[in-house]
Amino acid sequence: MAIKSRNKRKIDFNSSSMSDLVFLLLIFFMLTSTLVAPNAIKLLLPSSNSKTISKQTITVYVNDKNQYFLEETPVKETDLQREIQDALANTVEGTVVIRSDKSVAVQYIVNIIDAVNEINKDTDNKHKVLLATSNKK
Repeated sequence: MAIKSRNKRKIDFNSSSMSDLVFLLLIFFMLTSTLVAPNAIKLLLPSSNSKTISKQTITVYVNDKNQYFLEETPVKETDLQREIQDALANTVEGTVVIRSDKSVAVQYIVNIIDAVNEINKDTDNKHKVLLATSNKK
């Protein structure tokens, strides 16, 4: 006499909830990655083969209209040295990264370098100036 149980166990795996979870995570990461903007000021950087990477203290932007920006704040040329000095107030060996548009005349870049050199001379610090470039294709 064979005794059969009434409750049969199913060994099937339902993966529909797992695919829903993966789909929601995919949407989440796609939306959050589009919100991140690495450069708030759009520039066409000059190209170079250099691979130098440095820890930057502050960034000075010069756009195609020859306007200066310290981080994202507009700065007049006459106030440039004072603003950079305020931003570098607590650092002895800071790095100032210049992000300049391709079409900007060299004089505007030299103005930033002169301002940092004057700060170094006045405060006896050793701040460096780097020019940001894009990869050459």
